[in-house]
Amino acid sequence: MSNYEKPDFWALKAKKDGYPARSVYKLMEIDKKFGLIKPGARILDIGAAPGSWSLMILQRLAGKGFLAAIDLQALSIQTAFDNFLFIRGDLYDPEPRSRLLAAGPYGLVLSDAAPGTTGNRFVDQSASEAIVEAVIDYAEASLAAGGALVAKIFQGGAEASLLKRLRGRFAQAKGFKPETCRKGSFETYLVATGFKG
Repeated sequence: MSNYEKPDFWALKAKKDGYPARSVYKLMEIDKKFGLIKPGARILDIGAAPGSWSLMILQRLAGKGFLAAIDLQALSIQTAFDNFLFIRGDLYDPEPRSRLLAAGPYGLVLSDAAPGTTGNRFVDQSASEAIVEAVIDYAEASLAAGGALVAKIFQGGAEASLLKRLRGRFAQAKGFKPETCRKGSFETYLVATGFKG
């Protein structure tokens, strides 16, 4: 078992706290810094499986607001919430996309999605960049004015061009690497706030 596969502090904490994955603490850290999850918000979670981000958001919304989520995989959390729409499908397919856009507008679009990795860093970075481009497309089509976006990306040079695109549509956009990311991980997050509509 590699160090990457061994449960670390955050993975063990997630299990203890009832979350399917350690990624929930990255979202908590991002939200603490940027204050993105507002009471009664309408939120879209792209690449939601196994469901840690969705579960944390539903807990924070406490029955108010609305969460829509999509992933190719099933979620390993309870999905029977009145204010939750989960679509098992491909974010690139027109039918799920139209359903998600129809459920908007959203105040926040989130994505912790990552491509299946090949071990070829260039290929993996390109696939990650493609997902982020799609997430930005969703955000531009579904965010309410003043809304925000968070998207995971594998570091490798595309961040500058993506941040430039985001700065054209948002008041502010920056990269942010949560301290809860694994040591040696080359993932980071793009955070954009103040959507210009």
